[in-house]
This record gives sequence, structure tokens and C-alpha cells, in this order.
Amino acid sequence: METFDKWLLQLDSMLGGAFWFPYVLLGVGLFFTIYLGFPQLRYFGHAIKIVQGKYDKPGDPGDASHFQALSTALSGTVGTGNIGGVGLAIAIGGPAALFWMWMTAFLGMTTKFVEVTLSHKYRIKAADGYFAGGPMFYMERRLNMKWLAILFAVATVISSFGTGSLPQVNNIAQAMFDTFGVDKSVTGGVLAILLGMVIIGGITRIAKVTSTIVPIMAALYIIGALAVILYNYQNIVPSFVSVFRDAFNGTSAAGGFLGASFAYAFNKGVNRGLFSNEAGQGSAPIAHAAARADEPVSEGMVSLLEPFIDTIIICTLTGLVILSSGVWTEKYMNKFERADMTVVSGVYSDQESGDVSELFNFLRGNDSKAKPFNGSVVVADGHALNQDEFTIINARSVAEDVEYRVGDDNYSGVLTVVDGQFANPNVEVWGNSLLHSVALTNRAFQKGFFGDYGSYIVTIGILLFAFSTAIAWSYYGDRSIIYLFGPRAVMPYRLVYVVAFFWAAKADTTLVWHLSAVAIVLMTLPNLFGISILAKEMKQTVKDYWKDPSHK
Repeated sequence: METFDKWLLQLDSMLGGAFWFPYVLLGVGLFFTIYLGFPQLRYFGHAIKIVQGKYDKPGDPGDASHFQALSTALSGTVGTGNIGGVGLAIAIGGPAALFWMWMTAFLGMTTKFVEVTLSHKYRIKAADGYFAGGPMFYMERRLNMKWLAILFAVATVISSFGTGSLPQVNNIAQAMFDTFGVDKSVTGGVLAILLGMVIIGGITRIAKVTSTIVPIMAALYIIGALAVILYNYQNIVPSFVSVFRDAFNGTSAAGGFLGASFAYAFNKGVNRGLFSNEAGQGSAPIAHAAARADEPVSEGMVSLLEPFIDTIIICTLTGLVILSSGVWTEKYMNKFERADMTVVSGVYSDQESGDVSELFNFLRGNDSKAKPFNGSVVVADGHALNQDEFTIINARSVAEDVEYRVGDDNYSGVLTVVDGQFANPNVEVWGNSLLHSVALTNRAFQKGFFGDYGSYIVTIGILLFAFSTAIAWSYYGDRSIIYLFGPRAVMPYRLVYVVAFFWAAKADTTLVWHLSAVAIVLMTLPNLFGISILAKEMKQTVKDYWKDPSHK
């Protein structure tokens, strides 16, 4: 399994993690933005009117309202990426990563408009009596590429577990345990029962639940975020300045932050943007296919609101919370994860410009005097006796006040380090370093009017965001299973989905997460390829929509 996991990581580095992927994603969005005349600006107001039901007609085919379809799709996109994903992007790429998340969202609004319109146009009424749509249907019915449709559907089923289910409940269970001390099995069991009650009822129940959860969770999170941003009001303008100032130049070292290049900010911003709003991935069109509408373009317009709400509003709030609070450059006591930690030969300080430069180049993989440490760390009562021989880098920062523990006890003995990595998996390494992901966002939310209680907002946010994501992705997998195997396979899929959801509350989901990272790209690339081929048809479909005077 370890070999398979390494292979997945290598494959992901050649796909979603490769330098060319962000350019493909943004390139398709930029092309359609220009080709269709900036629809995300021209049709924004019209989209809001559609959601409000202004153009609804009695008897429009579908299983859910525009608002319910939008809520279902939003519940699939508004998840841990909005909380932890932004924290990871800023921790690695600096403030400029937020700028590139905005760009991904702005162009993604058009991409989503296109993919939803085309998918809605070729939706079908499935054998179970409900509508089914998504990229696999236009790939087969319009492009005559069933092999591509099958690849997309299989990747969607894999992603439903790797993106929508297993890591989500794992994050919920960890957050509930850390904040409230709730046993992970209890969290997994209760939520698995609730999940089963929702998804076994199909799209009708899913739409009702998500249309209730989404507004509530968004309101709670916005209130919590504003409580931090307004508390640190003097840092609002400097935060925005840093986002734009560093967008094309990278971010200089500040506090414990060793700096970030343009490439890091660009890559992490675009990738986190895709993970957050899923524009171009092809998942949202599956939810929108259920909407009651006789015009595919109208539902496409509704969907362009998603990246705006998900990224430009919610992710921006998270970003401003982190930047205005200043926690992204501050070190805090935490347990170091092995994947975040590297041991470097020699002693380095983040207060010395020369040391910062060498460590910055080392982390980028460029030529540097800093080299991975090989040797032994002699520990007595939790502290290294030869700490003048090495420096520990954790979360891309110089670690301080490092302690070595086994459970609750201080460790004494000799630790072996090979190529900068500790070879003793049972020993925990603790110390002061920068934070990232959910831990960083959690700390930032404690720097506002609510004080330490701000962490409760993050925990509740993770609970609602992640649980609603699991609900939405169950539907995406549901419709893909119908496409692949027919309606008889739906109930077994739902049961497996619920059981896996419970199991993942306490399990290590790293392998599944890495598998999903590859599957996401195997959804995105075929979808971008397909909608690009149908560019002329898309443009004509939009023209035909506006010929109807009732739409103006």
C-alpha cells in the first residue's frame, strides 16, 4: 500500500500538481470568458432573478428548484477547502495565493456556466424516474465518446469517496474531538445515520436538506469571520495591499514566514481555487441537471453564482481572517506531522537574512548551502543534547523549543535521521512553528471579538460544511453509478457510501485522499476537453436563449 501511495503521489505530481495544469484550467476559463463576452459580468444580475424564480414556468421539467439545485451544488463545493484549503494556500504561497484564488473563481464562473449549460442540455430522465445529467451525458450523446464518458463517471465515483465522504468525516471527527472531546466513533456513527437518512431519500430529500443547511452555515461562518476582521480593522487595508502587491512578485520573509515565490503562490492559489469551487471539474452539472428548467442556459447562469459565493465571498473572508489577525507569520506550539517536517544540517535562524535566503532556496529545491541532515539526535528527557548540529524545519518555518515525546511522556534515547527524516515513527516531535490548513484558520478565528470561543465557529463550520459536502457528493456518485450500471446499483452504492463514511471517522484516509487527487484531474481534463470542442454550440445556445423576449 505504501508503494501504491507513492505511485499516486508521483502521478498527481505529473497531473494536478504539474506546472501546466493551472494554465490549462485558467486558459479554458479565459478563452470562454472572452469568446462569450464576459458572461460572469453581463449575466450576473439575470442569474439572481432566475434563482428568485422570476422566469419559472408551470410544468418546467425537473426534480428541484433553481435555488435547491444551487444549494446542492454549493454544499458540494463549500467544504473544508474554504476553511483549511485557504489556510494551506496562504501558509505556503503567502497573501498572493488569495489573488490567484480570485482569478480562478472569476474565470471559473464562466467555465461553470458553460459546463452546466451543456450538461443540462443533454440530460436524460433516468430509469428511476429522476433526471440525470453531467458531462458523461454530453460526452456520449453529443460527442459520441462513450469511453471518455465512462472514464469521467468512474473518476466521479472515486472522487465521491475521496473528496466528498472519507476525508470530510475524518476532519469532522478530529475537530469534534479536539474542541469538545467527542469520541471519533460517536461522531462517525451519529453522522453516518443522519447521512443515510438524507441520501437514501434521493435528490428530493437531498435538495430540501441542502437548501436549509447552506444558508445557515454560510451565515454563521460570515458572522464569525467578520468578528475577527472588524476586530483587527486596522489590518484590513494592509491585508488587501499585500495580496495585490505580492501577486506577481512573491512574498518576502516576514516573522516566521520564510517567503514564497510567484510560482508557489500561483500554483497553490489556482489549485486551492479549483478544489474549493470545482469550476471545470464537472461535478456541479450533475446537481444542476435536476433543476426544473426548460432552458439549459438559464441553469448555466444560476451556476455562475457558485464560484462567486464559494471563493470570492467565503474564501476571501477566510483569507482576510488569517491575514488581518497576523497568525500566518506567528509560531505556535503544535505536534509536527512527518510530511511537514525536514531536518537540516547546521543551525539556521529566521532572524538572519542570509539563513532565510538559504532555507528559502532549499525549500524551493534550488541550490542551497542547507542540506538534509543524516545522523543521530541524542535525546534526554525530551530535549536534544546535540541540537547545535541541526535545525528542524516544520510547516516551512524554523522550529523552536522542540520537544520529543512518546504519548504523554518525554522521550529519552537516540533518534536516527535519514535524508532529513526521522526514522522512529513512534516518537512525536513538538515545538513552536508556523501553522497551516485548519489549524491556522482555527487560530486566526480566536483573534477576534469571540476570543478563544472563535474556535467553536471553525469546528461548527467544519461540521456543517463537510457534512453537506458528503451529502452532495453522494448524489454525484449516485448519478454516475446509474450511468455505469443502471438504477439497481444505486442502493448498494449508497449503503457502501454510508458504511465507508462511518469507517473513515477513525481511519487514516491519506491513501484515499491521494487517489482522489488523481481522480479529480481525470474528471477535469476530459470535461475541459469536451466543452472546448463544443464552444461554437455553446455560443449559439446562448444566442438562441436571448432571442426569446421573455428572457429580457
